[in-house]
Formats: sequence, C-alpha cells, structure tokens
Amino acid sequence: MSAPVLVIDFGSQVTQLIARRVREGGVYCEIVPFNKADEVLRSEPPKAIILSEDPRSVTEAASPRAPARAFELGVPVLGICYGQQAMVDQLGGRVEGSSKREFGRATIEVSGQSPLFDGVWALGARDDVWMSHGDRVTALPNGFCVIAESENAPYAVIADERRRFYGVMFHPEVVHTPRGAALLANFVQKHRWHRAGLEHEGVPA
Repeated sequence: MSAPVLVIDFGSQVTQLIARRVREGGVYCEIVPFNKADEVLRSEPPKAIILSEDPRSVTEAASPRAPARAFELGVPVLGICYGQQAMVDQLGGRVEGSSKREFGRATIEVSGQSPLFDGVWALGARDDVWMSHGDRVTALPNGFCVIAESENAPYAVIADERRRFYGVMFHPEVVHTPRGAALLANFVQKHRWHRAGLEHEGVPA
C-alpha cells in the first residue's frame, strides 16, 4: 500500500471530516493524535501531512503542537485554522490573541498564484469560505507569503512554495466553503510537485 496522507489531530471535532474529504478524492488517509505523531513519522514518511483544527488557542502554553519532524521530512504540509497558526508559531512567525472571534461566512480574494489553486481560483478571484477562529497570525515565518486574504484575515492563505508548506485560516472541509474539497484534492494529489514546476511559477531553484 502506498504511503498515506497523514492528518495530525490536535483535538478537533471535524478531523474525521477532513479525512473523509481526502478519501473522497481517492487518496489513502490516516489520522494520528498529535502526541503519537512523532512515533508514526519515524516509522514511515507519509505522502503529505495535514494539521487539523483545535478549539484551543495557540497562545496557551499547553496547547498542542506538531512534532518538529513533520517539517523536516520534505513532504507537503497543510495547516488548517489552528493547524496554520501552530505551523506559523513553530516555524518562527507570530500568533496573537484577538478580542474579536471570527465565525461564519467570509469572502477571500486571491492575491497570489500557487499550484494549490490550480483549477480552483484564478488570480484576483473572490469566493466564499467558512471561518471560525479567535487568534490571528501577525507575522509570517521566513519563506512564507500571503496568497489570499479576507477583510478580517489578512493571512487567509499562506504558502512557502519551496518547502510546499501551506496554511488556510478557513475550513475547506465544510460544505460552507464551496471550493474547499477541490482545494484539498489539489493538495493531496499534487504531492509530486517538482522544482521545475516551481521554477515555472517564479520560485528560484
């Protein structure tokens, strides 16, 4: 059996839904709790990694994190909501608490190009997504750039194309994000992206 897409579960109620969306795209997927993920990653590198949501705040000292190994294997990583914030925090960016929680439908505008958006959104496209978060990213780690934003989430989608690390603040797994399933399918099915393709997108080798 081929290596799975591994969903690292931080404790979200929708982790099973993320895995279901991946499997609906015809890709083998497994879920592992965050506190057992390092052991699993040591045994066999996955095809790609998805970091799940979590109801807690990244700013809390005891909040869960991904094992460092997840960012060292050279496989694509996608962080969703809390997963995006955990990745930003662990890689040297900054996440801060916010006095205003964002919950409900929002409109994003695509401001950058990425293989993640192929066949989903063109540059300048606007589309509805579903947001549910309290904290906010205030500084990106080195290598990342913003490729989509919303009125209340200036870091709605971030990307480090060289390392194939991506983060979304909205929830692509829910039906309230109409193009979310297509976005997830792009992520899990484009795991063989080559440097030649990145160079074509303007990313230096």
